[in-house]
Amino acid sequence: MTQIKTDQKAHNSVTRAHKMPFGPLLKENGLTEFRLWAPSAKCVKLLLFIDHAETFHEMTPGEEGWHSVEVEAGAGVKYQFVIGDVRVTDPASKQQYVDVHGRSVVSDPTQFQWTDSDWQGRPWEETVLYELNIGTFTPEGTYAGAQGKLGHLADLGVTGIEIMPVADFPGEYGWGYDGVLPFAPDGAYGTPEDLKRLVQAAHHHGIQVFLDVVYNHFGPDGNYLHTYAEQFFTEHHHTAWGAALDFEGHSQVRAFFIDNALYWLEEFNFDGLRLDAVSAIKDDSTPHFLVELAHRVRAYFADERPRHLMVENEANCASLLARVDGQPELYDAQWNDDIHHAYHVIATAEKDGWYVDYQKNQIADSTIGLLARALTEGFVYQGEVSIDQKGANRGEKSGHLPPSCFVSYLQNHDQIGNRALGDRLTTLTTKEMLHALSAVQLLSPNIPLIFMGEEWGSETPFYFFCNHGPDLSPLVTEGRRTEFSKFPEFASPEMQAKIPDPCSRETFVKSKLVWTDLTKPYHEEWFWYYKELLALRSQHVAPIISAIKSGHTHQVDNGLVLEWKDADDKTILVLLANLTSDPGNFSDEISENLVENENLKILFQNQLISGHDINQKVLPPYSVLWMVAR
Repeated sequence: MTQIKTDQKAHNSVTRAHKMPFGPLLKENGLTEFRLWAPSAKCVKLLLFIDHAETFHEMTPGEEGWHSVEVEAGAGVKYQFVIGDVRVTDPASKQQYVDVHGRSVVSDPTQFQWTDSDWQGRPWEETVLYELNIGTFTPEGTYAGAQGKLGHLADLGVTGIEIMPVADFPGEYGWGYDGVLPFAPDGAYGTPEDLKRLVQAAHHHGIQVFLDVVYNHFGPDGNYLHTYAEQFFTEHHHTAWGAALDFEGHSQVRAFFIDNALYWLEEFNFDGLRLDAVSAIKDDSTPHFLVELAHRVRAYFADERPRHLMVENEANCASLLARVDGQPELYDAQWNDDIHHAYHVIATAEKDGWYVDYQKNQIADSTIGLLARALTEGFVYQGEVSIDQKGANRGEKSGHLPPSCFVSYLQNHDQIGNRALGDRLTTLTTKEMLHALSAVQLLSPNIPLIFMGEEWGSETPFYFFCNHGPDLSPLVTEGRRTEFSKFPEFASPEMQAKIPDPCSRETFVKSKLVWTDLTKPYHEEWFWYYKELLALRSQHVAPIISAIKSGHTHQVDNGLVLEWKDADDKTILVLLANLTSDPGNFSDEISENLVENENLKILFQNQLISGHDINQKVLPPYSVLWMVAR
């Protein structure tokens, strides 16, 4: 690990740098070593741009496909590699001069002075995530703009922001999941130093910062690896993006991405990472890439504050979330689409696409029953047959895992932006339903995630948008409209034409949050509601999450009755909720064992439920009651 140097004269500031086997390395002798893994290239040249002049330097081929050279080139010098007559970007570039097709820039991370050396992170159970896209979170669409909103997030009760990928992607705007330079923060948002200032300022607000990273593919625009490192890919496995990354045959591929994880966590001081779509990482070797990466991260930061790791994994691999002595062995948590899909079906009654698996089925006789399983056991699908997965079995048993293993959400970038019209739940269901679901979501013992603007009931759409060149853009636009033509609502050409063009700047601009909405009474009311719920969570729920050892579901008409127990089989958290438009009732047994339990006190009840209702064992429509151990 890179040694952290402390400057006592600069208010205990520190510098952070992650040493890697590739990319420019500034050496003590004043020279810079450039290294490139190019096993498909016989000859590689380094091209430097200094004082408007181009100079070429032959790189020395070494073992296992490495090419290297030492030259005079300090921080700020622009460079490229030349293979044949093709100029290519450094795949380990830490900064680009213009965009992914342009020149890379030599970076010296020790020039940035960190002032958050006393930051020790937060316990995972305290985490309340807030997902945001830098480009649309603020009018400026920059790291600095996001920094200016940290006070708002701290006031709300957010304890962790999760940033959609910033690895350099083509163009001025995009979601970031088609990045091609994993080490270079996208210049459309600002400089690497601006990103570091955002992380540092968040820590000063008591907020963790997590980064989305993509290790399952490279984007199609600006990826030059096929020119000089065909071995990065394998035809043995295929994904939705074509030939898979070869995590089995070449250690350099594993090293590239493992160092990328360590780089973000060390050099940018992130508190954790969320690995995108890991089920698309194809690896039949032992240990699996995901296992090696997690072990390397845990070992690397063993003597520092914990770094938290999340996965998105449609395969529902509970084994990746295993605990040893209460601590994560590999990954802290998984984004739980199961719980989102149950929430969404309850709110909207939609049954197509993702939601086909979340109707009455072999697991439960209602969607509310599926939600109950997700809230108390983690996954809905724990090995059962999935229609969406073409009849395959999906998932592993998860009821033994603590609730903090599961990140739950009513909305996120995928679930909004992958809708044809980018519509949020505020436009798809009633206020009463959404109020009830929010109370269930934010006070449950899972780790909650809020999507930007959700806290004030934003109705601003979040579209899919990207900024590819003239050759690729028409294909993306047509592909998106073809994708939605499978749905009856968008079967006609007229309806397909209403789907916003993802490659239009207007689509990007219309996805920007409208912060002036916060001044309107309707949205202000939503904000205060979320703030109240998160304050209750912080004071009463977060402190008991680690004590929860089991969850239990009770049958009730038109509602949920759930309880969570500790190691002594003592009930410490209870939820009664009716998520329908019809009244419901609960039994004398439930009333005696839970509602009238002297060891429990009311934590929250919404305005739709009264003491009289409780005495009559009635759950009015859209009512929510939480109870917690005294």
